[in-house]
Formats: sequence, C-alpha cells, structure tokens
Amino acid sequence: MAKATKQTNNATLGFEQQIWNAACKLWGHIPAADYRKIVVGLIFLRYISTSFEKKYNELVAEGDGFENDIDEYISENIFFVPEKARWSHIAENAHKPEIGKVLDDAMLEIENSNAVLKNVLPKVYGTPDLDKRVLGEVVDLFTNMDMSDVDADKDLLGRTYEYCIAQFAAYEGTKGGEFYTPSSIVKTIVAVLKPFDNCRVYDPCCGSGGMFVQSVNFIQAHSGNRNSVSVYGQESNSDTWKMAKINMAIRGIEADLGAYHADTFFNDLHPTLKADFIMANPPFNLKEWGQEKLQEDVRWKFGIPPSGNGNYAWIQHMIHHLAPNGKIGLVLANGALSSQTGGEGEIRKKIIESDLVEGIIALPTQLFYSVTIPVTLWFITKNKKQSGKTIFIDARKMGHMVDRKHRDFTEEDIELLAKTFEDFQEGKDVNKQGFCAIANLEDIKNQDYILTPGRYVGIEEQEEDDEPFDDKMKRLTSELSDLFNQSHELEEQIRKNLGAIGYEI
Repeated sequence: MAKATKQTNNATLGFEQQIWNAACKLWGHIPAADYRKIVVGLIFLRYISTSFEKKYNELVAEGDGFENDIDEYISENIFFVPEKARWSHIAENAHKPEIGKVLDDAMLEIENSNAVLKNVLPKVYGTPDLDKRVLGEVVDLFTNMDMSDVDADKDLLGRTYEYCIAQFAAYEGTKGGEFYTPSSIVKTIVAVLKPFDNCRVYDPCCGSGGMFVQSVNFIQAHSGNRNSVSVYGQESNSDTWKMAKINMAIRGIEADLGAYHADTFFNDLHPTLKADFIMANPPFNLKEWGQEKLQEDVRWKFGIPPSGNGNYAWIQHMIHHLAPNGKIGLVLANGALSSQTGGEGEIRKKIIESDLVEGIIALPTQLFYSVTIPVTLWFITKNKKQSGKTIFIDARKMGHMVDRKHRDFTEEDIELLAKTFEDFQEGKDVNKQGFCAIANLEDIKNQDYILTPGRYVGIEEQEEDDEPFDDKMKRLTSELSDLFNQSHELEEQIRKNLGAIGYEI
C-alpha cells in the first residue's frame, strides 16, 4: 500500500473550536435549530468576505481602479460582495444595537445582486428573541476566525452544518451525516469516475453540493473547462437545498437544483435527464420512503424495492437516469451488499446479471464526521470496458487518523484507489490478496450474488519471518499462559471487590 508523503486533512475544518465557542455564547438564548442557521449564515459571510477582500486588496495595490469592477472577481470565480455585506462593515457594527439588522441587510444586499440566491439566505438576526449583545460577541469570534487557508474544494458550509448537527444531536434527536459527504469519499468517487468536459453531472440527493464542487475541480485540474459541466441536483430538505444553492453561487457553478426542494421519489424534478455521471450519498437504509404509493413506477426495472429500506430504490432511480455510456458512483451502507430482505437479493442479482456493477470498494470506519456505520462505494456503469467482470477492493485498512475520532485519506490513498480501478479497466492484472480481486459473473454467482469485497480479495498475506515454528509456538503458548494467569488474578480481584460491598458471585 502506498505510503503518504504528505497527509492532507479533509476531515476537519480547523476552526471547530471557534464554532463551539460561538455555540457556548448562544447557549440558552435560542433553540439549537436556529443556532445552525445563525452560524452557517455567519460562516457564509465571513468566507466570501475573506476571498473577496484578498482580491480587493490586490486590485487596490495595482492602482488601476478596478477594485469595484465585478468582472475582476467573476473571472476568477470569486464571489463579489456588496459593500454593506462585507465583513469589515459587519465587524464595525458588532456592538451596536442594530447589529441584527446589519446582518439581515447584508443578506438582502447579496440576494438583490444574485438572483439565484433570492429568498435563500438566512435573515434571522434581527429577531427580538436574539440578544444583540450576545450576537455581537459571536460576530467578534468570527472576526478572529482565520479562514485564509481554507481550501477552495472544501464543502465548508456543509461541513460546518454537520458539525452543528453533531453537537446538538442529543438535544434535538437529530441524526448527523445525512447530507454532508466527507471530502475523502467525494474525492475518491470523482477520481474513479473521472468526469470530463461537456458532461452532465447529477446528484438526486445532493445535500450541500459537495459532489458538484469536486467534479468541477477535477475537470478544471485536468485542463478542462469548468463552465462546460451541466450540473443537476435535487434535495428534499429545505435548509439543505438552500445551502446547496449558496454553495454553488459562491463557487460560480451554474446548477439546476430545481425551483424548490422536493422529494426525489415522489417529485422527480429532472424526469427526462440522462446523465453521464451520477454521484450520490443517499440516506442510508431509508425507511418509509413511499413504496406503497409508487408500486407501478417505471424506475423499478429490476424489481420493487422493499418498503422498509430505500437503498435499492435509490440505486434503480440512478440507473433509470443513466445515459447509454453513463457511470454511477454512490455511497451505501454495507447491508446493501448482501441483504436478502424484501426481495433485495433478487434485485441485486438482476442488476449484476445485467453487467452493470463495475466495482465495489469497502471503506474504513470513521471517515464520516458523525456516522460510524461501515459503508461501501458502488460503481455502476453502462457498457463497461471489462464486460462480465467486476473489481473488488478492500480499503478498510487505508487512511490515517487525523484525531481521536476522524479518519482521512491522503491524496496518495485516493490516487492508489483510482489507479487500481483504471488499471483494471485497461485489462491489467491488479489482483492482490487481501486488497484487490477481479471476479467474473460466475464467481459472483458462486457467492450467491453477495458483493462483500472480503469474499473475493481474501486475507492479506502475512510477511514471512525467520522464527522456527517450534520456537514460535513455545513463545506464543507462553504468552497465552501469562494472559490466562492475569485473567485469573483479575477475576479474583473482582470477586473480592464485589464481596466488599455485599455481593457474591
């Protein structure tokens, strides 16, 4: 496995502490749900001002008088910020009684100069329920927040929003990780699929739009025209849909996300779309997705998905929207690899026999910010280069821990996965025990159409050592004997401790 020369951090933002400090300031003053809107709005204003002011100062230094020419910013995909929405103006008014109105007016200024954001930005700062002294102190925290090194490819708003959800989940009963896909996973999907110029990219559950950001970045990085990508998306949650609109606007990405938020199964906003690339992280194991009202739907070509789990509804929805040579990369909970419940096994069998499954990558745990469920990447392709074959990769040991809770892929990890996939497509032998295996349809049939990579790649070969077998067995049995003795000692100590407080075992 490739060793990283540089460990990039896709898992954290770098200013979580300041966000948490803002939470502590607001604690008890407003409901947690409102806190998220307040923080995301401030992050938005602070972020666009950081990028804008950097370019503004460069233009002032040049002395040609172009610092207020909007085209100078648009040409570099920098969001042009109206004067009254700039953070310098907001910071100056932080401790005035009208700070709430200043922030709401800033949002209105931006909406008035960006039609795509009309009625999208949060305007919740002027409410009498929000203590303006506290709001001013929160503005100070954001003023001191350093965003100068934030990567342009980070899904900043989605990641911030997810952090807020994770922190307040216990109070709201809300589950995190429903719309924000970690950058490592998005980059891996994009690196494997390799979207190209003049393509149509679609995400039927687009969350905050991270898949689109990475797709455009990939095309631009490979000498393509970022403006040649046609982006289509849909999102059912109103707040998240608005965030995706904001995310696209600040990056200069023209995206058709529909005129409103809508349920993808019941109100498909792109019914005739046939996409070249579909990338998605659908809600895991979605219950009550509406099966009973969609029995005759044209999308269920391989069978009606069970009412209690939407995984195969999402898969078939995406296949339905695939162009003749289209490719899908999606994230699914591991259960979809082997489940037989409600006819899922039969649906999976039909999809496999239609030669659509090009590859499966098992991911390590802790890549998601607040979801620990193990997940897998599925790659579904029409007109596969290697017909009748599927590549299985076990990447569960890849990545590195950036902190106690979060794992991340390095750029080298992502390159290894993408290169392995590409070599397979080119007909090269990429079989490596414990990591990668190529299987044909007969192999998969012999595994009862279960797609768990471990069944195909086997166990990683252990390095040989020079220790004689007898010596090794003596050493290991001696170590085991010591462990047994320790366990007996602990058992006796526990008995004594329990006895001391009146309990016998």
